[in-house]
Amino acid sequence: MDALQTPRRTVGPIGGPVGERADFEDWVAARSGALLRTAFLLTRDHAAAEDLLQTALTKAWFRWGRIDGDPEPYVRKILVNTYASWWRRKWNGEQPTEEMPEPRPSGHGLEVDRVQTGHDLWDAVGRLPRRQRAVVVLRFFEDLTEAQTARVLDCSVGTVKSQTHRALAKLRIDPSLIEEQS
Repeated sequence: MDALQTPRRTVGPIGGPVGERADFEDWVAARSGALLRTAFLLTRDHAAAEDLLQTALTKAWFRWGRIDGDPEPYVRKILVNTYASWWRRKWNGEQPTEEMPEPRPSGHGLEVDRVQTGHDLWDAVGRLPRRQRAVVVLRFFEDLTEAQTARVLDCSVGTVKSQTHRALAKLRIDPSLIEEQS
């Protein structure tokens, strides 16, 4: 190839190079299950988790060519930030009704098996403020370090520690987690 010629890149249907698109699709196929689990633990709703993940992956696609190294921390950060922007909205989708809705069917494959001991950790985690819930999910369910959690949430390690401390303190006094004493 001559010094004046530039290599030609094949562009895919939505603007990205074909090679990058294949890399993105392979990465999504390999990691979407874990990311969907994280989204579910944050939202506690299967449909909302799928929407959250799809939105995060769409945002990641447009930046895919600029991601250096392992894309997972970057995509997790997009996922958590998108979740945070969703819970800042005034409308949360709840509508009061006179009758209780029917219970949600389980078996989506994403819910963690519940132990039939009367303790409902998942409901207790769901009652935490969203920032504390995000810290608990990333630290204890996704097994990230304090530093990794701070990077994902774009905050200091001290904030992660304090939010973790507050969340665990609330979980310790949650009535559904306190054992019945006779």
